[in-house]
Amino acid sequence: MLNYFMMGGPLFMGILTIIFVAMIIAAVLKKEVMKELGILALAVGFLGQLLGLFGAFEGIEAMGGVSQAMLAGGLKVSSITSVYGLLIYSISLVIRSVRGFMA
Repeated sequence: MLNYFMMGGPLFMGILTIIFVAMIIAAVLKKEVMKELGILALAVGFLGQLLGLFGAFEGIEAMGGVSQAMLAGGLKVSSITSVYGLLIYSISLVIRSVRGFMA
């Protein structure tokens, strides 16, 4: 897992982890800000992917082309932050749903 964390980029993965911890704390304290934190994680994840793709496309443009294997590998790495953000958002939905059924 640490390998994926580093591949996804420590900056965005770190920000997403901080949002996740804040969301868990908000869930324990029964704060309503949990919904916004889940949506923020989703947005930050996709922002990280888009910035990664932008950098990759700049590199491809500078090189003049790349192999399909390199392109597929770059797309895989760029999607790590969006998958992590989507996972955090999904966890926030599950927690909110469970809290809604228990209320």
